[in-house]
Amino acid sequence: MDELIIVKADESDVEEIWRLQRIAYLSEAEIYNDYSIQPLTQTLEQAIVEFRESVVLKALIGDKIVGSVRAYEKDNTVYIGKLIVLPDCQNKGVGRRLLAVIEKEFQGKRFELFTGAKSEKNIALYEKCGFTLFKTVEITQGLSFVYLEKSAVEE
Repeated sequence: MDELIIVKADESDVEEIWRLQRIAYLSEAEIYNDYSIQPLTQTLEQAIVEFRESVVLKALIGDKIVGSVRAYEKDNTVYIGKLIVLPDCQNKGVGRRLLAVIEKEFQGKRFELFTGAKSEKNIALYEKCGFTLFKTVEITQGLSFVYLEKSAVEE
């Protein structure tokens, strides 16, 4: 396998990342038996708007995008979203590396993210990366989101 490289994405990457997002979130949809989740229904136009409002990183193996993460800062908190990894590349450290690099982009800030309460692999990854659960919100019957945070760390 070629070396994994993580760099900032540019607008020409949005469509490829959007397609990867749709593949990566299928496993989440299966957990909840709900294929109407926002990452699967988001249009390309909506993804472009989100891209313009966020710092977006891409993980590359060769010239292929195998992962991505988005984040934006508001009121001294960085909100991390859509951490995605191509299914064939999951459980190989890609997500962990993407989180580490996005944290360096916003050094010294508090971080917050959320995932579904049944998404055990995601929760385990975030906890391994130093995030702690701070609240659970019921969205609908059978669907709750857990919110995790990581305090600001000065390096």
